[in-house]
Amino acid sequence: MKITVPIQKLEHAHDLDLPFYATEQSAGMDLHAAITDDIILLPGKRCLVPTGIAIALPKGYEAQIRSRSGLAIKNGLAVLNAPGTIDADYRGEIIAIMINLGEESFTIKRGMKIAQMVIGSFSQVSWLQSDNLDETARGSQGFGSTGL
Repeated sequence: MKITVPIQKLEHAHDLDLPFYATEQSAGMDLHAAITDDIILLPGKRCLVPTGIAIALPKGYEAQIRSRSGLAIKNGLAVLNAPGTIDADYRGEIIAIMINLGEESFTIKRGMKIAQMVIGSFSQVSWLQSDNLDETARGSQGFGSTGL
């Protein structure tokens, strides 16, 4: 299903591409680093990387900012709070919180694909407080209870 989402390219991203789907069935769109100077991210350190875009999602939708698998496996570069959530009522610049989990410094350059964005719908809940919950086979068994 396709929806139309207004997007604003900010001044510091004037020469960068808007996010786009790389293939016909891609779920995520790459986000680019809208930076002026290179960022050298040391192992174990984190930084904010602006993407140069702002969006206006319709009510009932969110954008999730996720790591790119190639950067993660090859360099240890990840989105720290993955997935980061962009709420439908947020109108500011999308900024990725990046962390270097690798063993070597990593240089982020202008225009580099640093993260991916997936748009999806969500539901809000109304709580119904209860003294008892229905029984299930799993019950309250938690971490590791379903095996490896």
